[in-house]
Amino acid sequence: MTTSISNEILFNRINNVALITLNRPKQLNSLNLSMAKQMFGFLEEIEKDDSLKAVVVKGSGDSAFCAGGDVKSIREFCLQGQQDKAMEFFREEYKLDFKIANFTKPYLAFINGVTMGGGVGLSVHGRYRIATEKTLFAMPETAIGFIPDVGGSYFLPRLKGNIGLYLALTGNRLKGEDVKRTGIATHFIRTSNWVNLEEKIFNSNNLSHESIDKILEEMCEDVQGEYDSGNISKIFQLNKTIEEIINDLEADESDWSKKQLALLAKMSPTSLKLTLKQLQLGKSMNLKEAFELEHQLCMRFTSFKSDFLEGVRCVLVDKGDKPKWNPSSLKEIDEKIINWYFNPLPSDTNLNLSPSSKI
Repeated sequence: MTTSISNEILFNRINNVALITLNRPKQLNSLNLSMAKQMFGFLEEIEKDDSLKAVVVKGSGDSAFCAGGDVKSIREFCLQGQQDKAMEFFREEYKLDFKIANFTKPYLAFINGVTMGGGVGLSVHGRYRIATEKTLFAMPETAIGFIPDVGGSYFLPRLKGNIGLYLALTGNRLKGEDVKRTGIATHFIRTSNWVNLEEKIFNSNNLSHESIDKILEEMCEDVQGEYDSGNISKIFQLNKTIEEIINDLEADESDWSKKQLALLAKMSPTSLKLTLKQLQLGKSMNLKEAFELEHQLCMRFTSFKSDFLEGVRCVLVDKGDKPKWNPSSLKEIDEKIINWYFNPLPSDTNLNLSPSSKI
C-alpha cells in the first residue's frame, strides 16, 4: 500500500512497518513545507495504529537522504515581506523534529548519501541512525548566513571532543564511518547489505526496540575506534570567543589550522558569533528549550535583510557569487546586535511544542 498527498514524500506499509521515502531526488530530497506537514501527520497516525510497529525513513535514489530544508523558498517569502509564511516552515519543521525525538515506536533513519541541515533533523533525533560508506554529514548553515538549527543547539554541544562546535562553525563534512564514530549515527552498514537489513526488519514478527537492537547488532558493522578530534578538542572550546578560537588557530601554524582559518574566513561573521552563543546556551537546555531558542532566532533572521538572504542567494540561487556579509568582519560586529537576536520581543510568537516530552 502506498499513500501520499503528493509524490514528494511516499508512505508505504510493508507488513507491520511504515516506510517513509523522501522523494525529491533531483533536489537531493530537500524538505519543503508540504513534506514536513505530511510526515508529521503520518507519524501521528502511526502512533495510533497498533498494527504498525516501526518506521523506516530513507531518501529516494542513491545520492542523498535529505540535503536540507527548502531555504530558497523561505528567502523568497522574506523578500516579499511575508515573514509569517517563512516562519511557518520553521515551525512545522521543528514540530516534526520534536515529534521524531519523542516518537514512541522504533524509528530508523537510513542516512545514506548527503545528510545536511533539515535532513539531520529528520534523523539525529530518532533512536536509530544508520550510516553507510556513502554518508556525507554536514551542518553548513554559517556559509549561508544562518545558524545550525533543527535542534543543533541541543545535540551539537553534546558531541564528544568539541566536534559539534567545530562542525557548526566551519560547516566541515564527516564521511562514512566517522559519522558513527562521533555518535551522530548509531550504526554503520555497507550499502550492499542494506537490502538484507530491510528484509529482516520488514519480515520480523517482533519489532520491539530490543528486537531491533539485536537485528542491527547482527547486520551492522562494528566500527573500530573513536573519532580522532585532535586539535579540534583543544581549539574549538565552548568557553572561548570566536576571536580566541581564531587566535589559537593562527598560533598553531599547522596546515590543518590554515585550512580551518580559510573556512572560517568564508562564513558570515554574524553567523559565527550567533552560532557560538547558541551552542553555549544550548548545552544546558533540554530539546524543547533548544527548539524554542532556534524559533526565536529564526524570527530575527526573517525580519530584515539579514546575511541569511544574502548567503542563500550566493550559495543556492546565483551559485558562486561571493557573499557580501554585513558586517563584513568580526571586529565590526556590535554585541548589542548579537544580543538582539537572543532577547525576546513583545511581538514574538511562540513555537508551542507539545509539553509532553521524554527529553
